[in-house]
Amino acid sequence: MPNHLANETSPYLLQHADNPVDWWPWSPEAFAEARERGVPVLLSVGYSSCHWCHVMAHESFEDELSAAYMNEHFVNIKVDREERPDIDAVYMEAVQAATGQGGWPMTVFLTADAEPFYFGTYFPPEPRHGMPSFMQVLEGVRTAWAGRPEEVTDVAQRIVRDLAGRQLDYGKAGTPGPGELSQALLGLTRDYDEARGGFGGAPKFPPSMVLEFLLRHHARTGAEGALQMAADTCEAMARGGIYDQLGGGFARYSVDREWVVPHFEKMLYDNALLCRVYAHLWRATGSELARRVAVETADFMVRELRTAEGGFASALDADSEDPVTGEHVEGAYYAWTPQELRQVLGERDGDLAAALFGVTGEGTFEHGKSVLQLPPGGPDLDAEQVADIKARLLAARADRPAPGRDDKIVAAWNGLAIAALAECGAFFDRPDLVERATEAADLLVRVHMDGRARLARTSRDGQVGPNSGVLEDYGDVAEGFLALAAVTGEGVWLEFAGFLVDLVMTRFTAEDGSLYDTAHDAEQLIRRPQDPTDTAAPSGWTAAAGALLSYAAHTGSEPHRTAAERALAVVHALGPRAPRFIGHGLAVAEALVDGPREVAVVGHPQDAARAELHRVALLGTAPGAVVATGLPRAADGSGGEFPLLGGRTLVGGLPTAYVCRHFVCARPTSDPAELAEQLGAVSP
Repeated sequence: MPNHLANETSPYLLQHADNPVDWWPWSPEAFAEARERGVPVLLSVGYSSCHWCHVMAHESFEDELSAAYMNEHFVNIKVDREERPDIDAVYMEAVQAATGQGGWPMTVFLTADAEPFYFGTYFPPEPRHGMPSFMQVLEGVRTAWAGRPEEVTDVAQRIVRDLAGRQLDYGKAGTPGPGELSQALLGLTRDYDEARGGFGGAPKFPPSMVLEFLLRHHARTGAEGALQMAADTCEAMARGGIYDQLGGGFARYSVDREWVVPHFEKMLYDNALLCRVYAHLWRATGSELARRVAVETADFMVRELRTAEGGFASALDADSEDPVTGEHVEGAYYAWTPQELRQVLGERDGDLAAALFGVTGEGTFEHGKSVLQLPPGGPDLDAEQVADIKARLLAARADRPAPGRDDKIVAAWNGLAIAALAECGAFFDRPDLVERATEAADLLVRVHMDGRARLARTSRDGQVGPNSGVLEDYGDVAEGFLALAAVTGEGVWLEFAGFLVDLVMTRFTAEDGSLYDTAHDAEQLIRRPQDPTDTAAPSGWTAAAGALLSYAAHTGSEPHRTAAERALAVVHALGPRAPRFIGHGLAVAEALVDGPREVAVVGHPQDAARAELHRVALLGTAPGAVVATGLPRAADGSGGEFPLLGGRTLVGGLPTAYVCRHFVCARPTSDPAELAEQLGAVSP
């Protein structure tokens, strides 16, 4: 019998709609039910592509005895963390404060006032490795609730007071400058894994935002060490099992330090961020590997994540059905044995593929299977042979049961994808990618904005979701619109970005310039979330700072620039101490220190000379440079679609580029080589 989740739109919640657990969505009605019955709330938070969320669901939430106990003694609430990152952030902070660690599924027990009093993540069905069983936890909480209610209430209230005392105070820190950025680089150097690339030990996550900072720092300062760390890490990841050697795209993280065995789920935000990083690495170095990975990752997003409505789905699961056993196991879609390669390719080519991709008899993964890599020293095959082997294996893999797809559209992550696809399309002469970016942007405007005074967080099947956007949605979507404006020369995207950053200033900003993750009029939780750290994706705080800064560079708006500078005070405070956790903020700070530069390219849209100048402008490596192109704009504001085009005229009747800082410009030029020298660019 369906529970209260049957009418939800989240794929994750719908996965639990037929559980014997009487799940509720997060709602006032659920807490009213707990208050009326006099029982605690069991809050379970996860997401669709989370491996351990599925494990706990199969072990406990589909178990009739566990479900019966949960239904009798608790009101059970299930939350999709991707739909409600605010709820996830508030209670994850409590979990981490209490236990020293966090993760998903997250399991929290609450009072009817939503105050937490007991925490955990995954609990097994029987005691294991020092962990109590899930049933032991349920019984212990129920006993405490029934026998010591005053003590439970006191603990919950104390935790809420402790969380309230954790308010950030970064508004008074100074604006980051060259000194803080140099200190951040030094800190990253200490954590850098010289032998394997990346930072820290296992599990090892792709440091996409730190890589962007390193590329921008090199562009501004010429620091070769920064470029080397970025290039070596990108090559190590691209050759490792974390990268899908057949279909393109990156898995969430590597379970080892060598990038060999991934946690196989593929997230839209990882791939959007890394696609852009590899494109920017190519722009800085001309690396063929960087170009290939950027294009393959863009093609992966379009091929496997694009929805019928033109947006991009959130993720692909780590698990899929093993074609031999029929069980759902992690990595079944991606791993190979030497014999499986021979079955597809024949004896000779199968052995070549095994050598090429590091597939061994012992295996690098489970059950004698290997995750495909590109280790150095493989067979001497030309590009055509490699492409043929990959194509045949990819076709054979398509016959395997595919991982599930979480097809909800998350506004923030689609903003990241729009920026990546627009730039890849421009860099690599792929107008189809620009079209896909434009279609996704149209979806966000049509469905997620649609004349509202705010941005919706999610949609699915063309229907808007019930939750308002959080700060990261506003910042990342604005960033996507700004990138699309630069590539297409269509000023409407600058206008939409301006609408979003204005809402950031009026609805998310504190008096001291710090930023909150939720709007002033959002649902009141036990704490208003406020997290500036960049983890798997840019924090809302740093994403908004970047969008504010770029919009100010486009328009000359001092209020927007001031808001960006005040928000970046957090980078001044955290950059030298914790650079790995403020990577996007550091990248935005590089743009601030460099200007950022404003580039205006004027000329007729059909003029090939203007198109060449525009391409060179987009290929410039100056950190965070903004680009506008179009017809000259008259003094009365008519003509060109961008404020940067105001007063910019053709020189000698030829298309002309202007490179400026704070609207003070260098000598205008019609020479692409001179423009490239002014900006720094890889040869097209």
